[in-house]
Amino acid sequence: MAPVISSGTAVQYSHYLIARQNVQEALSPTEEQKKTLIVIGAYSLGILVLWNMPVVKIILAPFKLLTVGLHEFSHAFVGCLTCARIESIEIDPDEGGATRMQGGNAVCTLPAGYLGSSAIGAVLVLCGFNLLASKVATIVLGSCLLLTLWWAKNWLTRGIGLAFIGVIVLLWWLAHGVGVKYFVLFVGVMSSWYCLWDILDDLVFRKAHESDASKFAKLCGLSSQIWGAIWFFISIIFFAGAILIGLVAFKEDAITQENQAKGFGW
Repeated sequence: MAPVISSGTAVQYSHYLIARQNVQEALSPTEEQKKTLIVIGAYSLGILVLWNMPVVKIILAPFKLLTVGLHEFSHAFVGCLTCARIESIEIDPDEGGATRMQGGNAVCTLPAGYLGSSAIGAVLVLCGFNLLASKVATIVLGSCLLLTLWWAKNWLTRGIGLAFIGVIVLLWWLAHGVGVKYFVLFVGVMSSWYCLWDILDDLVFRKAHESDASKFAKLCGLSSQIWGAIWFFISIIFFAGAILIGLVAFKEDAITQENQAKGFGW
């Protein structure tokens, strides 16, 4: 005898099929989104290839210093949220940085560098799926750089901040800001991958004793490698989540995006 399927079960199954179809449609990339995914992949591959390649790695140096600045800004921003007094932000030529503050909550400020910069990168990747969102993102990014300038105590930090603020202004002016989208995507991908590489570099390759994870381990227990691994996977989740949300949220074609962004800026 054939099994009998109740009407309630049939309704639930039909709802499941509809929901699955909706999810598949939402995550299926449009032609414009496919181009964006290709750009993200190309940026990721280019960054990976150029990262430690002799001589040509200098191409990435300004962007590495920018992401160090975002890392240190994240420390400072969370420090402000926990009532710290920010004394200085410094970036050094060896692609390192330091944020000095008095007070604040170290449980919040120590992981803020890695997680904050990876979150900023993820948001930029998300906004990179849409031209208008990219323009809004550059305003936020520029504001972060201006705050970094306020706390900066050396000329390299000031120079990096001013240089990229200038790049943002220039891209807004050129061709109605079409290049803004690709700049935002690159900085987002760079910040996301730099955070992942920095965690590995500190805890696996160099095994730095004074990394944020090492200090956090002394404060909260467990090993720095465990905390680094946790932050590493959180950063991956941020990056993957940004791509998935971008696929769902921004389905407009290139012409529609340009029309949406025309009234926003030059």
